[in-house]
Amino acid sequence: MGLVRLVVVGGIILTVIYFSISIYSRSIRRERLEDRWAEDHPDGGDAADRTAYIEAGMAKYESGLRKKLILLVYVIPVVAVVTILWITNAN
Repeated sequence: MGLVRLVVVGGIILTVIYFSISIYSRSIRRERLEDRWAEDHPDGGDAADRTAYIEAGMAKYESGLRKKLILLVYVIPVVAVVTILWITNAN
């Protein structure tokens, strides 16, 4: 019963952490795209072009490596717990 509780509570906690990091990373990426647009177009530029530029950058982010690396939030703790349990039970 303790293992089931660990898996459920751990899964919920890791999911909350994953979504928090994901939202934070997306907001940082969007802010950098907005800043880059502001540097390249000091007069402000066309709002539709700005939106298209930011959306294209975010689409590139969605298929990029950084988004996939955030999934390590699930992998690293699971591997650590399994390793600790294995070392503890092997001795």
